Amino acid sequence: MSRSLFGNNWSKRKRYGRDEQNYVALKCLFDIHSHQNLDIVETATQNNKFVQSLQWPLRFIIVLWGIQLFQVLTHTDLGFLGVYPRTYFGIKGIFLAPLIHADFSHLLHNSVPLFVLSAMILFFYPRVAVRSMIMIYLMTGLSVWIFGRSVFHIGASGVVYGLVSFVFWNGVFRRNLKSIILALIVTFLYSGFFLGILPNQEGISWESHLLGGLVGIFVSFWYKEEIEKDEVPDLPSWEQSPDSSEQTYFLDRDVFEKTKEERRREQAGSDPDTGHIW
Repeated sequence: MSRSLFGNNWSKRKRYGRDEQNYVALKCLFDIHSHQNLDIVETATQNNKFVQSLQWPLRFIIVLWGIQLFQVLTHTDLGFLGVYPRTYFGIKGIFLAPLIHADFSHLLHNSVPLFVLSAMILFFYPRVAVRSMIMIYLMTGLSVWIFGRSVFHIGASGVVYGLVSFVFWNGVFRRNLKSIILALIVTFLYSGFFLGILPNQEGISWESHLLGGLVGIFVSFWYKEEIEKDEVPDLPSWEQSPDSSEQTYFLDRDVFEKTKEERRREQAGSDPDTGHIW
């Protein structure tokens, strides 16, 4: 009888042990599958983000080349659509001047950095990318309209200088690894651009370059508190809890906040039989 009971209990323990092992194995498989799915989703999201960061700059470049091709095929000079400082008819250039270029060489010189920098900002600073680029576009034109020489200013070079300055000064203001690396890359690629801000260069709107660079500094400072998702540090689990500010202590918190002398005085004051501090 006792052997029979022992045998039944033993078989139950074996069965329960197998069930527990099966449960653990299934849970591990489920966790692995879930992590794989998350990795796949994250990879797909990153790929989609990268493609989108290339699409919009490419479309804008296509528009620029279409306008230049229209000028060549129709023998039309659209330079009158540029910024003419401090005049009523020159205000339209704030919006249209970056779309107009003198020739294909001028356009090609601006197209490559415009595409690279726009894609870089859209990919690495998606939270502020659209707002910052619109501000750089409009404020550069407005600054040229206010401070520029009394000639027509055309071309997207002022916007390019604004984008270069924005990426570089983000590394200064944000001071995280990503922003610093991007600033170094921009410095390596476009360090020669700084010569373009020197005055009195024939046929070059150095005012657009200088003012675009200053606008880029302002915009990067304006948005320096807008933290991107990948700039948020990963905190340990105990710091991510909602009540992380209140830690659990084995002793009263005032033990760590009061000096030894203060605790002695408190203890002496609470003990009526003690007439001195010990």
